[in-house]
Amino acid sequence: MPKTGERRLHERLMKRAISLARRGEGQVSPNPMVGAVVVKKQTIVGEGYHLYARKDHAETVALKRAGQQSSGASLYLNLEPCVHVGRTPPCVDRIIKSGIREVFVAMRDPNPLVSGKGLKKLRRHGIVVHEGLCHKEAKYLNERFSHFIQTKQPFVVLKMALTLDGKIATQSGDSKWITGEQARKEVHRLRYGYDGILVGVETIFKDNPSLNVRWSRRNKITRIILDTNLRTPTQAKVFRSKDPIVIFHGNRVAKKKIENLSSQAVLIEVTTSNGLLDWDAILNNLGQLKVSSLIVEGGPRVATSALRSGVIQKINFFYGPKIIGSSGRAGIEDLGVTSLNTALNLSGVRLKRFGDDFLVEAYL
Repeated sequence: MPKTGERRLHERLMKRAISLARRGEGQVSPNPMVGAVVVKKQTIVGEGYHLYARKDHAETVALKRAGQQSSGASLYLNLEPCVHVGRTPPCVDRIIKSGIREVFVAMRDPNPLVSGKGLKKLRRHGIVVHEGLCHKEAKYLNERFSHFIQTKQPFVVLKMALTLDGKIATQSGDSKWITGEQARKEVHRLRYGYDGILVGVETIFKDNPSLNVRWSRRNKITRIILDTNLRTPTQAKVFRSKDPIVIFHGNRVAKKKIENLSSQAVLIEVTTSNGLLDWDAILNNLGQLKVSSLIVEGGPRVATSALRSGVIQKINFFYGPKIIGSSGRAGIEDLGVTSLNTALNLSGVRLKRFGDDFLVEAYL
């Protein structure tokens, strides 16, 4: 076991790699976020991160910057280096050729087809490999990528803005604004890191949202609308942006409606049950479109349907310090819970403060 001082140094350097990796958020999808730090005699001699697909991987960037100082140095990575040939050569081969002496890896590649193979090759070439340093932080950073690479479906987070008594609007529909400016800025920061935003057609009618992101992204964000009967107005704000739009609809839609919207959006027919679109079909289609992560921002019907279907991995609930009472519109409708034993239990709860508002982040 390394001494306390040494372990703190290793953790600090790994956290630096994780911090660098985070700079690729919103840019690298469907690839993972990766950062790399090259250290020699306790001094950083090279570092880098994966900027976006088709660009050099983090390891290559860091090793290029380190140059000849890579020989005999240590390399810190938040994710196991790739061993397969893709758009770029395998990073493992680059590490071996550089003369790196030891590699610290926070977590293995979550892809079951290649997991551990990169580390095995490094060890086979005499490089000392340490696993698991800052594993929790690394896993959190790439949770969206891990889910997508293992399931071929997007990682889904349910986002809502609620009063303290769980309401999203007054009886008349007034909802602007439940939370303050700081919380709403955080919503745009969250959107920036996801590939898609999903709402139901009722939200299009009630709020007429743009479903945009305030900051420029290399990868365009996909706006998704659930619209069983294809009622989305052709003049809706969502069509004013050039970002792609996908509308899921049922199989009983007039040909004229399809013709009206087909030039403005990708229309995908999926099966329905009790008037609701099939979530598994929706997510399978989005996975094929390389939407690896998704924020659900729909109203009570969409939120409840998603929760009942078990497709939500995580919730981000923003609470404003307001109380409306029983006349207000509840954020979540009947889930069929008859006892606390059947209630949805959440784990990994995190609380974050934004002015007078707070965010509850948790996993299902």
